[in-house]
Amino acid sequence: MASSLIRNTNQVHFASVLAMNNGGMVAMFEALVASGMNGFLGCMSDIFETTLVEFYQNASVRDGKVISTVQGKLVEISEEVFSRNFQLPVEGLTDINEVPKDLVFDARTDFSFTGEQLTTSCKKRELKIEFRLLSDILAKSVTVKAGSFDVVTHERFLMMTAILGVCL
Repeated sequence: MASSLIRNTNQVHFASVLAMNNGGMVAMFEALVASGMNGFLGCMSDIFETTLVEFYQNASVRDGKVISTVQGKLVEISEEVFSRNFQLPVEGLTDINEVPKDLVFDARTDFSFTGEQLTTSCKKRELKIEFRLLSDILAKSVTVKAGSFDVVTHERFLMMTAILGVCL
């Protein structure tokens, strides 16, 4: 499974995408920057597959910390350490289901390739191009699910809405 996590990882070179000649794409990436996700998605680091596999095999969550062992050494990662290292905000939305209903309603049209209301669980091909890319980035880098990315889950739709809601 860890191999699929490495294979499906996306890293974004923000300087390049913000210079693109596509207003929708640039706006979507500006929303990622405003949400604080650029530090997380833009990180460039070497990943050692065997160490990562060991970390995931031994990992558990206790008292709000990810606890694991790597090469026989205890590793604890708190929310504060994780958010500081990846430059993620720790205040604001704490539950993805708390995304305001009016933002979700507007996003159902704003994300739509045809301009018609989408369901919050839809096929990726029903989204505008920039939101297809955002869906892939979230699926591969944040929710870390292997397999087909053709379906936009309700959770991923809410995350995309929350990210875009930061800019409004």
